[in-house]
Formats: sequence, C-alpha cells, structure tokens
Amino acid sequence: MTPEKQLELLTSDAVNMVLREELLEKLKRGRPLRVKYGADPSAPDLHLGHSVPLRRLRKFQELGHRIVFIIGDFTGRIGDPSGRSKTRPMLSEEQIRANAKTYAEQVGKILDVSQCEIAYNSEWFGKMDAADLLRLTSHYTVARMLERDDFAKRLAEESPIAVLELLYPLVQGYDSVAVRADVEVGGTDQLFNLLVGRDIMRAYGLEPQVVLTWPLLVGIDGTEKMSKSLGNYVGIAESPGEMFGKLMSIPDDLLPQYLQLLLEWPAEKVREALEAVEAGQVNPRDLKDEMAREIVATYHGEDAAQEASEEFRRVFSQRELPSEMPDVEVAAEDLTNGAIWIIKLVRAAGFAPSNSEARRLVQQGGVRINDEPIKDDTASVVVKTGDVLKVGRRRFGRIVIKE
Repeated sequence: MTPEKQLELLTSDAVNMVLREELLEKLKRGRPLRVKYGADPSAPDLHLGHSVPLRRLRKFQELGHRIVFIIGDFTGRIGDPSGRSKTRPMLSEEQIRANAKTYAEQVGKILDVSQCEIAYNSEWFGKMDAADLLRLTSHYTVARMLERDDFAKRLAEESPIAVLELLYPLVQGYDSVAVRADVEVGGTDQLFNLLVGRDIMRAYGLEPQVVLTWPLLVGIDGTEKMSKSLGNYVGIAESPGEMFGKLMSIPDDLLPQYLQLLLEWPAEKVREALEAVEAGQVNPRDLKDEMAREIVATYHGEDAAQEASEEFRRVFSQRELPSEMPDVEVAAEDLTNGAIWIIKLVRAAGFAPSNSEARRLVQQGGVRINDEPIKDDTASVVVKTGDVLKVGRRRFGRIVIKE
C-alpha cells in the first residue's frame, strides 16, 4: 500500500492530526512506525471507550507497524487530570498492580499482543533520580501548563491544583522519549498531553511524534463519557449477556456514534441505517441488536453473541426468566420469621454498593421478588429458596437460604 493510501486509511475518522505532512513523511521512509498508546490502570477493566483507539491501532498493526502499549503503573499513581474538576486521590502500588494484571489479556482481544511491545512506565521512572526529574521539569513552563482548559477553569474557580498534577503531562510526554514513539494515539481529552509529548521529545533531541485523536465514546447513560467511576461503561471483559444487555439499553440517539466508533461503519452505511429507522422500515431495537451482536462477537465469538441475543429477547421481549442466574445466599440466622429487610437482601445480592443506592432502587420501583414490586424501603420480605430477586431490568438472582 502506498504511503498516501496508508495515510487515508489510518486517519480517515480522526478528529485531530498533528501534523498530517509529518505522518506522510514518516510513512514514506518505508520502515515500520512505532505507534504508542498508554492506559493508566486506575480500574481493573478496560471498557469500550478504550477500544476506540485500540481498534485504530489494529489498522496500524495490520499494515506492519509496531504497537507500543504502555501500562502506566507510574503515571497511574499521579492520576491524569484530564477532565477532572478536582485532584483525585493517589492509588497505592498494590491497587495499581492489581488493576494492571489483566490489561494485556484484555488488549489481546483487539490487538495481536505477540506483535506488540508491552511496557510499564515504572521501568524508566523507577530509575530516575531527583536530578533527572528536575531536568524534565525544566523543559516546560508553568504558564503553558496553565493554558490547559482543565487547569484554566479550576484556576478561575479558585479550585486547588496540586503541583503533582502539573507533572502528569510531563511524565506522559517522557514515555514517548523512552520508547522513541513515531506516533501517539488517544481520545480527544488527551490532546494536550500528547502535544506536550511532542515538545518533550524535541527537548531530548528526538523527532516529535505525530498525534492522532478520536472522539470520546459517550457512556450508556447517554450523557457523560464512558467511565468506570460513573458506572456508565461496558467492560471488555464482561460476560456476553451483561455486555449485550448494556448495549441494548443505550438511548437511540447514541446509535450513530456507536456504529461509527465501535464498528467502524462508513458514514454512508450509518446514514442509510438511520434513514431506514426514520422511515419506519427498521425498528431501532433491531439495529441495536445487530450492533450489540457484532460487538459481543468481537470479544466472545459469534456463538456467544447469538446466544446473548436470544437470551435478551427471551427475557426482555417475552418476559421469561434468564436461563442462568447467580445465587443470592441468605443466612437463615439473618431471617426473622422467614423475612429479611429488603435493603439487606439487595446488598447481599451485590446489586447495590450502598444502603442509600439500594433505597433509591426500591423507591423507584426497580426491585421485585417473584415479579412483585417492593416499593417500601423499610419493608421486610418473606423469602424462600428458589425465589427470584430482580433489580432493574437486567439483574436477576435466585435466593438460596443457607442453614
């Protein structure tokens, strides 16, 4: 493939490209490019938002370029300030290590990991002494750092900005020096960090990386960007049924973005599908089903995707119970005359992280026992082995009384 055709394929749906002519020049040299992508292990699971740049990286890989996947076990302890309205707490080394453990396996669902370089940035930052760090900080000014939208807004609002946060873009930029990146990819929220990387590479005498960014995937709530902390995510490692159910729950107006970013449908195909929905020729539920099956198949295979689709239709269209449900164990000593407080039952099932969240679910009518709604958050309900607890639309559990 000619460099010009590679350029078109690799950047066709990118939002930012800095700079186009630099990437073309790098491609014309005829050697495999080193394409960097980094993820901080701030949570144990990657989600479909991460898959947007990862799927674009696969295009680079298929053209013979080298993917350098950096697990930010050092930067993760600082915490990326991108989009943050306040300083977030530092994670411990133990938390970072536990979260990072499955990253390579999850990335392997999209990329050929055997053909990737996987590095932990503690490998080079762990060897830095105070003089090295001071040298790094000397290559960027506070004034330029405060031009960043996140920082400028917080400064105007008189919200605290930790000096630690000012270091984050610098250490992420130094990652590019350490791996000698030709290209770095990321979401649009990473543009500032990636551009800092260009400046840091120049400061260390290296040719600056080309920067490519893609849109942030909106979460299944239809409002905020997909995020583990916001609970509006679809995890790459989630079960086929859970993944399928979450995708079917997205608002209809997210369909164009999901089809384009997650399935990489051409704009014309997306437009034709949406016109068919608008004309009443296609039910949006059927288009979601097609989308969800294709996404689940990517991570779990065609058979699992088909089973998840059939199970969803059986449970949500035909109002039947799932073929498989987790057990909700209730100790006999926790029962009073065979009854248990409904909030305690929901918590025991793991369907709410706190009593307040369980109360909210009950008050909104989202909790049922054997399809009977429980709306009183002070109620004690009589339960027996075999009863079914349902919370929301997708969470089911079969009650088991343990003597």
